[in-house]
This record gives sequence, structure tokens and C-alpha cells, in this order.
Amino acid sequence: MTFRLISILFFLSLGITSAYAGNVWSAVRYPLTGPPQVIGSYAAGCIAGAVALPLVGEGYQVMRVSRNRYYGHPQLTRFVERLGQWTAAQGSRLLIGDLGQPRGGPAPTGHRSHQSGLDVDVWFLQQPRDQVLSRTDVERIDMPSMVRMTEGTLSPRWSPHYRDALKQAALSPEVDRIFVNAIIKRALCESETDRRWLNKVRPWWGHDAHFHVRLACPPDSAQCMSQKPVPPGDGCAPDLANWVRDIMRAARSPKPYRKPEPPSADRLPTACSLVLESPTAQR
Repeated sequence: MTFRLISILFFLSLGITSAYAGNVWSAVRYPLTGPPQVIGSYAAGCIAGAVALPLVGEGYQVMRVSRNRYYGHPQLTRFVERLGQWTAAQGSRLLIGDLGQPRGGPAPTGHRSHQSGLDVDVWFLQQPRDQVLSRTDVERIDMPSMVRMTEGTLSPRWSPHYRDALKQAALSPEVDRIFVNAIIKRALCESETDRRWLNKVRPWWGHDAHFHVRLACPPDSAQCMSQKPVPPGDGCAPDLANWVRDIMRAARSPKPYRKPEPPSADRLPTACSLVLESPTAQR
């Protein structure tokens, strides 16, 4: 038995007792070195070889830096940088929310997905291209909603610039799907003359202040688990009205807030134990 195989088995045995004993993924501060490998699914996975998105780049700035969730597959960071460059050419700067943790895995708060280095939240709110927020503002500024929940309409804050950034992201070939609030999706269905680009834009709860971009599994990651393909068509079917109706009802008669349980680590693929426990890290 080779030394490498012995080492792998050792770290896997550590994973049985520690990786699944609790969510410690947020305590890991640095990515695992080596070629990028996405393991598992978007909501139950991890990543080796993740890279950090620079906190400020051409046409974008990362928000909530203290969370340490600005890591992802190189394809994801390149996507954000390209979208930022496009936005800068329009005179604006994107505000980027969470990507993932240094080695992926479940976060203690905020998301059930974003575990495999292929998800990123992009705020609808934008800044002027030449304006860079202070470290204090990066942590403090609120992410404003772009919908009137009780009325089922867009907020006056909504701007054509937000639609343009959303469309540019949807046209990127590596993007698998984008989640937005159903009210936003319906408004786009009603306003767009060419609705083909709306195919990837899917309605989901929340997502009224940002859009959630999800990339397809990259070719370098055989252990990456894809979602079912997006159904054909523009997604502007009659059942979209049911989504909007349910959102309006929930807003008009809100139930007491119940804090959701943090995502569990017990559904992760076995290979994620090695990713978590390996001491080899890039700083």
C-alpha cells in the first residue's frame, strides 16, 4: 500500500468522526491547494482548489467581506470579473454578495446552497463605476428589495440597469440558471419583446434584492452533481401567477418568523471529508 493511499485513508477516517459531527466548514479559512474539483451538489457538496475573488475589481465590489464567502471555482470568479467589466462599460459597479466558503460545504447562516463553488449572489443595487465603498459600508449598507410584496409589483427602485445586468448574466453560456423573485420574473415576462433569454431566469422565494447565479458543472469535475435541465421555453407560463399570488398572500398575512435550521453536513459526499481535513492550504 502506497504512502499516498495510506494518507488518503487516514484523512477519510478523520472525516468520519469530525466532518459529520457538526458544521465546521466555516472555521476553515483557506482553500485546499491543487486543481479545482467540484464534489457533490450545490446544496450538499464541497470544492478543492477554489480561488478567492479579488474584493474590488473592474466594475464590481464584494460585500460582507467578514463572512469570508468570496471563494469559488475559477470559472465562477472569471464569470464575475467578466460581468463586472461589462457593467463598468455601462458606467456602473456591481455589488457582489456571497460566493462560497474556502472549501465550500454548508454555511452556518444564510444559505442552503452555495456549497460547491458554483453559486454567486449579485445585488440588484449598483454603484457608480468610480465609487468604491469603504470597509464599513461594505458591512453596513442594506440590500434593498426591488419589489412591493403586498402589491405584486416592482418597486420604484427598479432600474433598467438591473434588467441589463441580469440579461447579460443569463446570456453567459456557463450559467445553468438564475433565481429571482417571481414578481421580478413576471414583470420581465410582461415587458420583454424577445423573451428567449428568460429561459434561465427561474422564480424562487426571496431573491427580491439580488439575483442568484448558478453555473453548470465544469468539465474538470467528474464528481459534480448537476441539476435537472431547465425546462424548454421562456418560463412565462400561467403558473407564474400562482407564485406571485402566494407571495402577496404571505406578505399580507405574515406568519411569525421561524429561524431555519442551519444546513447539515451529514449529506456531504465522503470525498468532502478529505477536502475538509487536509492541512494543505493556500493562504
